[in-house]
Amino acid sequence: MRNAASLVCSCCSRPRAQTRRELFIGNCYFDRVAIRTCWPQRFPHVRSLVLKGKPRFADFNLVPFDWGAHPTPWISAFSASYRFLEKLFLKRMSVSNDDLNLIGCSLPGLKELSIVNSDGFSTEGLAIIAEKCRQLRVLDLIEAYLDEVEDEWTDWVSKFPQSGTCLESLVFECISGPFNFEALESLVARSPNLRQLRVHQDLTAAQLQRLMARAPQLTQLGTGSFRSMADVGIAPVGAADNEVEGLASAFASSRSIVSLSGFRDLSPELLPAIYPVCANLISLNFSFANIDTEQLRPVILHCHNLQKFWVLDTVCDEGLQMVASACKDLRELRVFPIDAREDAEGLVSDVGLTAIAEGCPKLRSILYFCQKMTNAAVTSMSRNCPDLAVFRLCIMGRHRPDHITGDPMDEGFGAIVINCNKLTRLAVSGLLTDKAFEYIGKYGKLVRTLSVAFSGNTDLSLQYVLQGCPKLIKLEIRDSPFGDLGLLSGLNHYYNMRFLWMSSCRLTLRGCKEVAERLPRMVVEVIRDHREDKDDEIVGKLYMYRSLAGPRNDAPPFVKIL
Repeated sequence: MRNAASLVCSCCSRPRAQTRRELFIGNCYFDRVAIRTCWPQRFPHVRSLVLKGKPRFADFNLVPFDWGAHPTPWISAFSASYRFLEKLFLKRMSVSNDDLNLIGCSLPGLKELSIVNSDGFSTEGLAIIAEKCRQLRVLDLIEAYLDEVEDEWTDWVSKFPQSGTCLESLVFECISGPFNFEALESLVARSPNLRQLRVHQDLTAAQLQRLMARAPQLTQLGTGSFRSMADVGIAPVGAADNEVEGLASAFASSRSIVSLSGFRDLSPELLPAIYPVCANLISLNFSFANIDTEQLRPVILHCHNLQKFWVLDTVCDEGLQMVASACKDLRELRVFPIDAREDAEGLVSDVGLTAIAEGCPKLRSILYFCQKMTNAAVTSMSRNCPDLAVFRLCIMGRHRPDHITGDPMDEGFGAIVINCNKLTRLAVSGLLTDKAFEYIGKYGKLVRTLSVAFSGNTDLSLQYVLQGCPKLIKLEIRDSPFGDLGLLSGLNHYYNMRFLWMSSCRLTLRGCKEVAERLPRMVVEVIRDHREDKDDEIVGKLYMYRSLAGPRNDAPPFVKIL
C-alpha cells in the first residue's frame, strides 16, 4: 500500500520513507554510491537489511568462489548511518572476519544475524559476534563454509554472555571440527527463550539428549549427526537399546517440537527415538539422511500433520507413495538425489510424482530430482494440485524425453503453466522443444523466476519467454542451445529484470557486446575459467544485471565487464 501511494505524487512518498523499516537488496552490486548518501537520508528509520550477492548458480559451483560479492561497503555504510540496525541477512556473500568485527563493534544492538550460503569467515569472527552483540536473538549459519586453518579454531560458543542470553534461534549445523560441548550445554541452559536449535554436525545422540533436557521448550530441533555412541566407537554395541530408550524419553518430554532436521550420518537404530513427536511435526528434513523405504515407514505413517518434507531419493517411489497416503496436508516437498551424476540410476520416477499429485492436493511447492518422467505424471500434478506456486522438476541427464512414449516433455510443462495459475517459480528440464516455451510465454504470466537446464531447441524458445512473461525478474539458463538471437530478443525486457544467467549456451562475445552497447544501465559480465575454450569469441558464462552504479570495481581477472 505504501509503494502504491508513493507513486501518486512526491508528497505521498514521504510517509513511506518515514515508516519503512526494511530494505531488500537482491544484488549487492545494484548500487554503490547511494548506500553512503541517498538511502540513509531517504529511509532514516531502517531496522532490517537483506543483502544478496552471488548468482544462485554459485550453489552449484558454476560461479568461481572468488567472483566477488563482498559486503564490506554495505556494512561500513550501514554501521555508520544505521547504528540501530536490528536485523542483518547476508546470502551468497564473501564475508570476512573483518566484516564480522565491524558488525560486532558498530552494531551493538543487533538482534538477528543470518549468514546463508556464504564463506570467507572463521570461528574467530563468530567469537566477536557472540561477545559484542549482547542483545542477539538469532544467529543462523546455514550452508556457510568457514575459512578455517587447522588447529586455529576459536571457542566462539563460550563468548556469549555468561549471565543469560536473549537467544531464540541458534543454527550452526553446517560447522564441523573441534567444538566445546560443555560451553554449548551451558549456553542452552541459560537461554530460556531458545526455540530453534540446530547443532554442530559432529555431536552424538547422547550429547543431543543432554541438550534437549536443558531446553524442553524447543519447537525446532536440528539433530546434528544423529549417530549412536557405538557407531563413533565410544560405547559397546550392546548399549544401543539404552541409548534409544534415553533419547526417546527426551523426545517424549519435548512435545513442543514441530520441526526436525539434521540426521547426518544417520544410525537407523536411533530412528524409533523420534516416534513420540511425529504426530506433532509440521516440518521434517531428511535431506542428509540415507534412509530407505522400510526405515521411513514407521516415521512417516505417524506424520499426519506434516506440511513440509525434504528427503533423499533413497526412499524410492514406494516411500513417496507412503508420504502421499499419510500426509494429506503437505504443502512443500523436496526430493534430492543421493547421486547427482547424469548417468546415475534414478531411485524415484513418475510413479512417485503421480502418487504425490493424487494424495497431496494442498501442495504448493515441489522440487523433484529424477531420471525418468512422463507427461502424464506432470499433467496429473497440474490438475490435482492447482495451488502450486513453485514447480521445479529436474530430470537429470541431457534431453531426456517421456520415458514411456518417447515424446518431448512439452505437454507436461504446458499443463503446469495452464492449470496452475498461481505459479511464480518454474524450473524445466528434459527434452523440450520450442512448443514448451511457447506455453510458458503464453500462460506463465505470473512467473517471476525461471530456470532452464538441458532444454530447448532454437532461439525462438528464449524469445517466447522474454516477450511473453511480463513478471519475469530472474532467468537462469544452463547447457541449452540458445545463442545471440535469443539473447537480443529480450532487449525490451532486461531493464525490468534483476538478472540473467546463461552458461554453456551458444553465446558469442559479439552478441554480448551488442547488448552492453544498447543497454548502458545493464552490467554485462563475461566469466571465463582456465578450462574453457581459448576462442575469444566463445562466451562460457554470462551474468547480466541492472545497476544504478555502473560496473563494479572489484571484478577478478577472469571476469570481463563489457
